Amino acid sequence: MIGTYAAVSAVCGASLAIGQAAIAVCGARRWSWLAPAVGLALLCAVCWGTVRLGGDGVLSAVAVVLLAVASAAYLWRRLEGGGEALRSGWPVALLALLAASLPFAVEGHFGILGTSFNPDMSQHLLATDRLAHGHESPLLHQGYPLGPHAVVVALSKGLGSGLVQGFSGLTVAVAVLACLTALTAFPSLKPLPRTAGALVVGLAYLVASYFAQGAFKETMQALFVLAFVLALRESTRSWRDLPLRFVPGALIAAGSVYAYSFAGLIWLVAAAAIWIALDAATGRRRPPVRELLLGLVVFAVFVAPELGRMIDFQQFETFDPNGPGLGNLFGQISPFEALGIWPSGDFRLAPGDGAVPAAGYYLGIAFALALLAHGLVGCWRRRESALLAGVAGAALVYVAARTGGTPYTAAKAIEVAAPLVALTILLPLLDSVELRFFRPTGTKSPARRLQAVSATAFVAAAGACSALALANAPVGPTSYSSTLTGLRPLVAHDSTLVLASPELLDEQHGIPYISWELRGGRVCLAREGELLAPPPGVRFVVTRGDSEEPPFAGLRARRAAPPYVLWESTAPARGQSPCPLIAVRQARQGPTP
Repeated sequence: MIGTYAAVSAVCGASLAIGQAAIAVCGARRWSWLAPAVGLALLCAVCWGTVRLGGDGVLSAVAVVLLAVASAAYLWRRLEGGGEALRSGWPVALLALLAASLPFAVEGHFGILGTSFNPDMSQHLLATDRLAHGHESPLLHQGYPLGPHAVVVALSKGLGSGLVQGFSGLTVAVAVLACLTALTAFPSLKPLPRTAGALVVGLAYLVASYFAQGAFKETMQALFVLAFVLALRESTRSWRDLPLRFVPGALIAAGSVYAYSFAGLIWLVAAAAIWIALDAATGRRRPPVRELLLGLVVFAVFVAPELGRMIDFQQFETFDPNGPGLGNLFGQISPFEALGIWPSGDFRLAPGDGAVPAAGYYLGIAFALALLAHGLVGCWRRRESALLAGVAGAALVYVAARTGGTPYTAAKAIEVAAPLVALTILLPLLDSVELRFFRPTGTKSPARRLQAVSATAFVAAAGACSALALANAPVGPTSYSSTLTGLRPLVAHDSTLVLASPELLDEQHGIPYISWELRGGRVCLAREGELLAPPPGVRFVVTRGDSEEPPFAGLRARRAAPPYVLWESTAPARGQSPCPLIAVRQARQGPTP
């Protein structure tokens, strides 16, 4: 717990300081709630740029500390509105932290998020472990974006925590930073509607669902897309007179590259292009060519070191539309899940497959669709061209993924769009709540009253659905070692029995975790001391510890790989093994962007 929350504090603190300093350098003196996203983007770039310079990640940790201290020093006596930001931000940060901690509270321990939902974290942990020790890995060679992994390496070295705590802390921090970023859209609201709106946008149902399966990169991309759209919005508001008003958005785009490679730019380019086209078509303002070019130059400078890896990543197997494509899904995900009202702890289930009847889903969809239509009209009247462009761009990305991609990539497109959809619904509605409950004068209109009730109902329903997804999140083992994966070449294509502690198997979702670590062969799992002899056909036995005594007669030590020992049968394996085959391509193709 201490390691996880220390990592949360480190990521949030560094992101806020570094991000606000970067915005201040661009000329903005008042506090901006885009600082969390800008800072996180810079963290990914800085950590990835320094993690391979030696020192097993120590240089990355030192670079982050120095940059955070320098940022705080630069902001001293320059920052305006800090007290106001603290008053509006702390309730959001606290409630977001509590919501993101719900999986650990329900499971009763801290560990690897999403075990039994999604096995991706196995490969992310392995790649991060190799990165921390300066070793090569398949993901590194394939151009896979490793900016978040570098942040975890810096956390592990700077805080002395494990990789599991680093990833959990980063994932929780992203949830907190996303909710804080959403405050950008609600600067003038009273505390209650402002806090509620930020939480529902930052932890929209699908974002919470991906958080629940440990998908840190997808939640980061959703944050960067939301922040980029809000940065476009700010460029015509509080930053409209700044020559560098597009630089914060450029930094956010660079962070998207380091977390999601070139695929992350698809949403951003679509939103920016539609935004420019909307403003040109309506004649509201001339395209700020010079300022846009300055932003593009900054973006190019930051992503230039990653260009070769981005080219390599185009060949990554997940992009093959002819592959299996389902990943851990059961089928196509409904785009209506982006509306935020989906009363299921598992986003992969179709309406009616869970405890709630199908009618409950359809009522929620109809209600949210009506609010979305109202929100689109309201945003058009309010000249929210950036937000409308972001929603339209996300819709185009989903259509492209649905028609030319796989169900797995289409689901990610829906998840990334979810915060923008929630913001489109809430932005006009929360003003009605403000007028209805906090400004009594002139609020007796039935239409205004209906809007206020609808906003309250949507926040309650969407918040409950997100909480349900978080409460359903499995939490796996509390520690990680790459040595189990290192045994795969020795036991591949044979039957292996793994003896593990009852706590790991019964309380920490160890069965799917260990099975995936040893994928490629047949794997049986049993509690330590439960069996008198291995099942028939088993050639290898894996135990934990450094005991020189074999767990069964007829075994010899094949390899000691702390904290594991691999034993091999001294006699040929006889009989047909009852152990299930754990296929390498078990309906998925590894971690995806």
